[in-house]
Amino acid sequence: MTAPLFDLPDRLAAKADPALIAGDERRFEAIAAAVSRQLAELEARLSAARLREGENNQEVLERDLEVHELAGRIRMLRRFGLDVCLGRMVAADDAEPVYVGRLSLADADGTRLLVDWRAPAAEPFFAATHADPMGLASRRRYRWTRGRVTDYWDEVFTAEGLEQNAALDDQSAFIASLGASRSPQMRDVLATIQADQDAIIRASSRGPLVVDGGPGTGKTVVALHRTAYLLYADPRLGHRRGGVLFVGPHEPYLSYVADVLPSLGEEGVQTCTLRDLVPEGRGAGEETDAEVARLKASARLVDAVENAVRGYERPPADELSVETPWGAAWIGPAEWAEAFDAVEPGTTHNEARAVVWESVLEILTDQFDTETPPHLLRRALAQHRELTRTFARAWPLLDPAGVVADLWTVPAYLRITAPWLADAEVETLTREDGRAWTTADLPYLDAARARIGDPDAARVARLRAAALAEEREVRQRVVDDLIAADDDHEGEVQALRQEPFADRLIDEDALPALTPDALAGPYAHLVVDEAQELTDAEWTMLLRRTPSHSLTIVGDRAQARHGFRESWEDRLARVGLPQVRLASLTVNYRTPEEVMAQAEPVIRAAIPDANVPVAIRRSGYPVRHLPRSERDAVLDAWLVEHAEGVACVIGDEGFTGSARVRSLTPQLAKGLEFDLVLLVAPETWGEGIEGAVDRYVAMTRATQQLVVLTS
Repeated sequence: MTAPLFDLPDRLAAKADPALIAGDERRFEAIAAAVSRQLAELEARLSAARLREGENNQEVLERDLEVHELAGRIRMLRRFGLDVCLGRMVAADDAEPVYVGRLSLADADGTRLLVDWRAPAAEPFFAATHADPMGLASRRRYRWTRGRVTDYWDEVFTAEGLEQNAALDDQSAFIASLGASRSPQMRDVLATIQADQDAIIRASSRGPLVVDGGPGTGKTVVALHRTAYLLYADPRLGHRRGGVLFVGPHEPYLSYVADVLPSLGEEGVQTCTLRDLVPEGRGAGEETDAEVARLKASARLVDAVENAVRGYERPPADELSVETPWGAAWIGPAEWAEAFDAVEPGTTHNEARAVVWESVLEILTDQFDTETPPHLLRRALAQHRELTRTFARAWPLLDPAGVVADLWTVPAYLRITAPWLADAEVETLTREDGRAWTTADLPYLDAARARIGDPDAARVARLRAAALAEEREVRQRVVDDLIAADDDHEGEVQALRQEPFADRLIDEDALPALTPDALAGPYAHLVVDEAQELTDAEWTMLLRRTPSHSLTIVGDRAQARHGFRESWEDRLARVGLPQVRLASLTVNYRTPEEVMAQAEPVIRAAIPDANVPVAIRRSGYPVRHLPRSERDAVLDAWLVEHAEGVACVIGDEGFTGSARVRSLTPQLAKGLEFDLVLLVAPETWGEGIEGAVDRYVAMTRATQQLVVLTS
C-alpha cells in the first residue's frame, strides 16, 4: 500500500516509531486484503441469492432473509474498511496480539484476523481493569480518521507489558474521546466502552434488567450496545425468533442515535417511541390537565377497555326460530353460549366474530337432513334478517378508537366499565370530543387495538374472500374449457380432474391483505431508555409486546419529571415485573465537574437522595451566568472559535436553531449531549420536582460549556 496506514500528527511523532506500529501495519494490510476478498465473495453470493426463485413461501422467506443479511455485511465492510478494527490486546502468557473488530474476519487460509467485539474472546478488551486485568499484559485502542490511524492509546497491566512496545499517554483513549466535539448524531464509542458498562452489556437477557444511572454515565451507550450484543450472543433473540424492539423517549433522541446500531452491525432492530405504537400517537397532544393525567396513568383504568369489549360479547338470552325453504331451525341461550365459547383464547374481538358466526351456522345446519344443499342453506341463514340482527347486537364489529372515545364521552358507560371510580373522577375524565387524543390516551388505544383487532381486518377479510371466490371461479372455467377441448380424453389435460388445479393458479399475494403492524410484536427482548418517565398504564403497552418479560430497562429516578419516590423494584413489581436485577452506573464520564458542581444542588434540593454520579474530568470552562440579552453574542463567539461541535439553546421557544445550534425544550433535550448549552431563563421553568428536574437535565446536557441566561 502506498498511503501510510498511520497518519500521526507531529506532536505524536514518538508514537510513529516502527518498533511500536510495524506489527499493526502488517495486520492492517492483511485485514484490507481480507475485506476486499470478502466483499467480492459476498457480492457474488448476493447476486446469486437475488436471482434464486423460491418454490414456496418458506423458501422465499429464507431467500429474503439471506439477501438482507448479506447486504448488511456488505454495507458494514464498505462503510468501515480498515476502521473495522477497534484495537488489540496482548495476553500475559502470549506475546501474539489478538485484534478486536466490529465483526469477525479471517484471511484466505482461515487464520483469524479479527475477533468480533461481542465474542467471549473479546471480553477482556473492554472489561480488563488494573484491579482485574483478566490475563492481559496490555491493550491498545485506535482512533481512525478517514481510514487512517490518527492516534492510539496503550494501557499496560503488567511489568512485562512495558517490554512489549507500549506507548504510554497521560490520558486514556476514553478520556481523550470525551473532549472531542459533539455532532448531530452520536459518535462511535465502541472502542472506548468501559469495564462497568461492558459488564452490563454482556449480562444475561433472561428476565428484566434495570440499568440505573445519572447523567453522563453512558446509559444510552449501554442500551444500544447491549441491543447489538444480545442479538449476536443470544440465539433466543435473533431476528428470526422475535428480535429486539428499542424504545426511546422522543424523535430527536432516535435521530441522534440512529447511526449507532448500524455501526455495530445490526440493521434489523426496530426503534420507536411510545407514540409510534398506535396510529393515533403521531397527532396526540400533551395532556395538560394534571388530574386527568394522574387518573389515566393507572394500569387499573386500562382494564376498563377489557370490560367494555366484554360487554359486546354477551350471548342472547332468548330463543329464536329461523325459517328457511327447507324448514325451521331454532337457537336458544344454550346454543348461543356454545357458539360464543368456540373462540380460542387470545383471538381478537373482530376476528372472533367470524368464528362465532361460523359456529352459529353449524349449530343451525346440523338441524337439517343431509340431503339439504349445504351452500344454499348457509346462504338462506346468512340472509335471515332476524338472525343476523340478533347476532350483530350480540357480537358487533367494533372500532378500537370508537370504544375508547365512548369511555371519555359517556359517563354512564365509564361508570359501568370502571366501577371503582368516584363520581368526581368520572366527571374529570369526561370530555366533549372523545377523539381529541392526548398522550395519556395511548395505553387505552393500544389496549383496545390489541383486544379488538385492526379495525380494517373484517373489511379486508370480506374483500379477500370475495376476490378469492371470483378468482377461483375464473380459473375453474379455464380448466373446464381445457378439459372440454381435449379430444382424446386422456393424458395430462384430463389429469386436471383429479386435483383442485384451479386453486394452484391463484396468486394469493395479489389478493387484498392487511399490512402487518411491524410494532405489534411479540418481541423476544425489549430495550427501553428513559424508563423513569413511564406511567403504569404505559408499561402495559410495553409488556404486551414482550410476554417473556425479557427487558433492559434504562433510566434515572432523579430525572423523572413527575417524581419517582419508590425504588425500581417496587415500581416494576406494581406493573407486573416482581423480580428484577438492578445494575448501577455511578461514574459521570461525560459531564465536567464545573457543570456538575452547579447541577447537583439543583436536583438535591428537590430530591435529597438523588443518585448523582461523580464527575471524573474538568473541561476548563467555568459556568457563566449572563443576562438573556447576551444569547446571540455568546453563540456567535462560540461558532467563530469552534469549527466543529454542536450547541443547544434550551427553553427559548422563540429561538430558531440551525445546523450547529439546536433549539429544544428541556424534555426534548433529554438523552442528547452538546458541546455548549445555553439555558434561557431557567428560573421560570416551574417549581417543585418538575421544574428542578428540567433544570438538572438541561444543565447536564453540556459536555464542555454551560451558560445560564437569566431574564
